[in-house]
Amino acid sequence: MTDFYKLTPPEQSDRFKKLAAKALESWDIRSNPTLDLISHRENAVYKVETAEARYALRVHRWNYHTDNELRSELQWMEALSQSGIDTPEIIHTQNSEPFVVAEVEEVPEPRQVDLFGWVNGIPISDLTEKGDELIMHQNIGELMAQLHNQATEWIPPKNFTRHAWDTDGLLGENPVWGRFWEMKHFSQEEREKIQQVRSVARQHLQELDQGPETYGLIHCDFLPQNLLKDGEIVRVIDFDDCGYGWHLFDIVTSLFSYTYLPNFKDIKKAFIQGYRAFRELTDDQLSNFDFFMLLRLMTSCGWLHTRPETETAQLYGEGSAKSLVAAVNEFLTGN
Repeated sequence: MTDFYKLTPPEQSDRFKKLAAKALESWDIRSNPTLDLISHRENAVYKVETAEARYALRVHRWNYHTDNELRSELQWMEALSQSGIDTPEIIHTQNSEPFVVAEVEEVPEPRQVDLFGWVNGIPISDLTEKGDELIMHQNIGELMAQLHNQATEWIPPKNFTRHAWDTDGLLGENPVWGRFWEMKHFSQEEREKIQQVRSVARQHLQELDQGPETYGLIHCDFLPQNLLKDGEIVRVIDFDDCGYGWHLFDIVTSLFSYTYLPNFKDIKKAFIQGYRAFRELTDDQLSNFDFFMLLRLMTSCGWLHTRPETETAQLYGEGSAKSLVAAVNEFLTGN
């Protein structure tokens, strides 16, 4: 069989569609459902449509989460929904399981597959008319604060397991998203500077508080493509990267995509205003905003480095590497 990871993204998606169709047999979905690709970054997501209903089916990246880690993700989503925070409905299989592991000859490894009720709305990344943009970002800040509040108060079930965006998860020898300093786009001199900053950053992280006021379960992927706008309502989807981390890391992740916009300061102000309406965020915590933004850029480079087969990595790898080098040089100049 042709090396799966040397196929183009559309060729991979076609093969994943066959696996998705196979997995769908585990659910009580009738009326000859159709499957249409929605997105393919590291997971492949398909719209499943019948005469009666619509769903979103997710084929997971191989070996990113254990079965218990995925089960824990879905447990948190259900707990959020029960607390009043609207998350996609998890559709259980005919055997009452929250997901299945499926395989077909066209895909080299078995894949976890889950199914969700359809969520109305348009990804913010796809909006042409955003209405009052600042109010939208204020609403996003409010939503994140409510999510953090729920996570702070919630007692996870026994055996709940998720990775941690802590010092080791961000800057250890094997970070959650990969060894960003090994990215092929860096020169040896640039790698040495990155390692220097990594060492300083590790020390700073170890000094930060990890109490429930500043640290806990976070979504960690509050990006425009994962926020669906439906009228004035904004809903969050895709908890694939959720884990334990600093709340401020979640905040900078949400604002990361807007840093190059001329009105970024206004967007940030609106988001923070919304967040503070539901949860305390001190000026002392915010003093680390730029530091966590640097960490987010590092982790993003790790994602791109360890997922070279994705279209995202092929399009943005070199540019992200240049951005990290610039940020590292600025950090060294200021410290």
